[in-house]
Amino acid sequence: MSCTDYGPCRTVSFALLLPLLLAAQVVATDSYLPALPEVARDLGSASSSLTVFMLAFGVAQLAWGPLADRFGRRPVLLVGLACYAVAAAGCALAGSANALVAWRALQGAAMAAILVCARAAVRDLYPAHEGPHIMARGLTGLGIVALVAPIAGAWGVQTAGWRWVLGAMGVYSLALLVLCWRTFSETQQAEEEVAPVFASVSTGGVRQVFASPSFRAWTALAATTYGGIFCFLLLSPMVYVDLFGLSPARYGWIPAGGSLVYILSTTWCRRLLSRRGPVRTVQLGASLSLLGPCIQITGCVLAPTSPIPLLLGHAVYALGNGIHQPCGQAGAVGELPPQLAGRAVSCSGFVIMCVAFCAGQLAAQFVDPTMPHGAWPMVLPMALAGVVLVLIAFVWLPWLYRARAAEMVQPS
Repeated sequence: MSCTDYGPCRTVSFALLLPLLLAAQVVATDSYLPALPEVARDLGSASSSLTVFMLAFGVAQLAWGPLADRFGRRPVLLVGLACYAVAAAGCALAGSANALVAWRALQGAAMAAILVCARAAVRDLYPAHEGPHIMARGLTGLGIVALVAPIAGAWGVQTAGWRWVLGAMGVYSLALLVLCWRTFSETQQAEEEVAPVFASVSTGGVRQVFASPSFRAWTALAATTYGGIFCFLLLSPMVYVDLFGLSPARYGWIPAGGSLVYILSTTWCRRLLSRRGPVRTVQLGASLSLLGPCIQITGCVLAPTSPIPLLLGHAVYALGNGIHQPCGQAGAVGELPPQLAGRAVSCSGFVIMCVAFCAGQLAAQFVDPTMPHGAWPMVLPMALAGVVLVLIAFVWLPWLYRARAAEMVQPS
């Protein structure tokens, strides 16, 4: 089914909605980061609210995917937006750290519904070869929000307090709820509505998703590149603030600069896909993902007291990440039937979050306030991710496409 089946107005509406829906994640995370110190002073603890939020987001995708396949994208999306708004209000009114953690867990679970439905709708509305282009466009909009969110969050904390920042998340989701209620129609094929009640939530569909070689390859690409970025996000504050002595305000420009590079990279990705195709595009991205950590390793060896090689290497790695994410997220569901799109998106998202969490926890074991290992705990996981990405892009994906081409030319 193509997007033209819904008319030009529906296509334009979804093209505008997609980046706003995907940006629900960065609104809930990036704008919240500047509030963590003030939350800790008021409630006594803050870090657990972010950890539980991410865990709930990863696990809840496994439930929302089958539900979106069974009941449709629109009702699950509207429920997710409503729960997101309620949870944001609960966070803003939380009187204890435990209450904040509980409401943030609900918000993470609700955010999973939003992102699962948004990505599944891309598979519903567009053919497989157009999916990476559409995801790249949506992730460009997400990058713009990611660039603004931490700055807006810091300004909100400074002028109004952390509760108002969390309340603003609720306003954002309410506005999206009204917009989706009026403009977002069901994107799932009508034929799927006659499926048996329990057909969509059976484990057979999940087995079919993981049995797809294309799903495994593209999900591995997206999970690996995000694992490297997650290690940077987790460890870079300690590296740049504790090791190199940057102030928190100056450090804030580093992830903002990474978001700017990400915006440029997703825009570049759309042009590359048109000229080079998906495999050659991700091969270029993998080369950048390995080149970036190599620059950082060179800096750690030759100039360990300078942050410049680390910054340059991070920018190069971010270029590769901006290529891999739209290709990986769209490719994971592109070869599967639309009735499995919800489960494919949820399984892919769960794998990505598991890989990121495990990589971050492993890297964090080598960091303490004295920083005896320098920047190596941040650099080495990114280098490992670069090596794995090169293997996926230059070995796994070409083999997969050759095998598929051989099957197509064989007589039936």
